Amino acid sequence: VSRSSMRYRQIYGIFDGILKAIKIRYRHGGDMALTDTFIKQTKHTGKPAGDKYADGGGMYLLINATGKYWRMDYRFGDKRKTLALGVYPAVSLAKARERRDKAREQLAEGIDPSQAKRKNKQAAIDAAANTFEKLAREWHASRLDTWRESTARDTLRRFERDIFPEIGAMPIGSIEPKHMTAALLKIQSRGAGETAHRLKANCVRVFNYAHQKGIENNSPADRLTDVLKPPKKGHFAAITSDELPAFLAALDNFDEHLYIPTRIAMRLMLLVFVRTSELITTPWSEIDIETGEWIIPWKRMKRGKRVMNPDEKDHHVSLSKQALALLRELHEVTGSGKYLFPNQRDHNEPMSNGAILMALYRMGYRGKMTGHGFRALAMSTLTERLGYEEKTVKRQLSHAEKDKVTRAYDRAQFLAVRKKMLQDWADYLDKLRKGADVIQFKTK
Repeated sequence: VSRSSMRYRQIYGIFDGILKAIKIRYRHGGDMALTDTFIKQTKHTGKPAGDKYADGGGMYLLINATGKYWRMDYRFGDKRKTLALGVYPAVSLAKARERRDKAREQLAEGIDPSQAKRKNKQAAIDAAANTFEKLAREWHASRLDTWRESTARDTLRRFERDIFPEIGAMPIGSIEPKHMTAALLKIQSRGAGETAHRLKANCVRVFNYAHQKGIENNSPADRLTDVLKPPKKGHFAAITSDELPAFLAALDNFDEHLYIPTRIAMRLMLLVFVRTSELITTPWSEIDIETGEWIIPWKRMKRGKRVMNPDEKDHHVSLSKQALALLRELHEVTGSGKYLFPNQRDHNEPMSNGAILMALYRMGYRGKMTGHGFRALAMSTLTERLGYEEKTVKRQLSHAEKDKVTRAYDRAQFLAVRKKMLQDWADYLDKLRKGADVIQFKTK
């Protein structure tokens, strides 16, 4: 055969590779140890079943027409099995040996490596399928029976707007504190600090829900104690719009434990949200039940009592049908006296300033709601749920404009709009109390 012929070069290459392999030392019970060079240079010889090159410990390289594959033969019980360790070059010789050694450790512990591999593969598939959004929607669905429709709607809307776009597609087990931090700080950065705190709390509930289903995760939201700015604490505790339906139900259930004047005072606070001191010191002479008007003289108002530059403007309170009904009921009880809400011990004096607060305590709302909290509740709900402009609600709350120029020139009272607003507010409360589907709307 000519030394320059193609056939000679092919034969020479094969034998050269074999001679180099023979020179390699033996290990693992006499099996020949492979090298990266040998693996790279060796080609398929054309055998239908492929070519096998042992590396020791049951592992070998299988070369066929489609590629080079790492395999390991072993016995488990009375069966002979083969474990796939990967494909070369994606799995290097060193990596294949690591997998072989791990499989041998499993065999020593009585574990079938093939079964362990299948379980791990299925676990990885399950983990990828259990995304945060999938589990959050499951948790949300599990709570529907205990929530008002508005609560369920708002909770899901916040997730869809702020959380799902950030971490929704991630497997819940792969979410780390840095992912949660980025998502929550993004919400806080737009000035929605309260929303960020609420979403953090609900994310904690989703992670706990996953744990209870046996889905491992790091509960990253639960550990973010110092990332968000603390919520602004006011002087008076107040429930949120989401908590309003439960409060109304609690108030209805507590009626029999309250004196009639106290019960009506609580409901009027809800309906007209004046200051507690302004309500309990109201004389019947200020109320016109026929026209549905209540005008509080400026001297009884908070800003009218100032020594310097008092605000000498009376405050108009338009009474809804529901408020008028309560006042008519109250008139049957206290109408012969001076005050709407006389003191129980001395009818010539008004109700104690702590009467409403104590009633809230007895209802179980200590630290959660105060008399002044009715004003904060009305402000947030009327603007966020019923769509009224903040300046309109502020007029009804008798808040002063912070800007001196605006305060000097803007004398608008918005009486017509405020009258409609108070009636809409009363109707909204009735619908919540009855459990109806409350439709939110916008108004100018």
